[in-house]
Parts: sequence; C-alpha cells; structure tokens
Amino acid sequence: MSIEIKINNDEQVCKIEVIGQVDLYTSPELRKAILSGMDKVNKKMLVELSNVEYMDSSGVATLVEGLRSAMKHKKEFYLVSPSPAVRKVLNLARLESVFTILESDS
Repeated sequence: MSIEIKINNDEQVCKIEVIGQVDLYTSPELRKAILSGMDKVNKKMLVELSNVEYMDSSGVATLVEGLRSAMKHKKEFYLVSPSPAVRKVLNLARLESVFTILESDS
C-alpha cells in the first residue's frame, strides 16, 4: 500500500493533495500532514482527494480528526474533489453531510 502526500501552504491556506491508498498503514502519514499543516495555517485547510484509489475506516477517522482539530482551532476544513472510492466510504459512514466538500479548490 502506498501514499503520496503533497503539501502546498501559505499563511492563509494549506492544501494537502493525497495520492494513492489511505488505509491502516498509510493513514498515520496523512494524520501527521494534516495536524502539522493545521499548526502552520491561519485560516483554511484543503484536503484534495481526487487521486485516492482506496480509503478505509482509518482514513475516515483521520479526516474526522482533522475536522475536529480545525473546529477546535477555529479554522476551516474542506475536502476537495473526493474520488468515487472516498465518496463511497464517506457515504457508508454517513459523513458526507458532516464535511464541507468542494468540487474544486478554486
């Protein structure tokens, strides 16, 4: 299982692009990227998920943790362009309405 995480941030926005599979083995890497990005950004976190081939419940838990952290620090947290695989697991967990989902980051 592999994951690639690209981080692009400035003072206002942190964009994390996730490529590959988010599962029990790779979700700690995503968690680390989200939480460290949260410390650096003043306003908004975008998690780009269009290139995620597979996500399991540990990936969902990581996204929920990111959302909670953003709420705690009064920052915005968005999922951007979730792939069909991500949408499916969010739907199964009944979390599509919990997250703010954007179709693009522009």
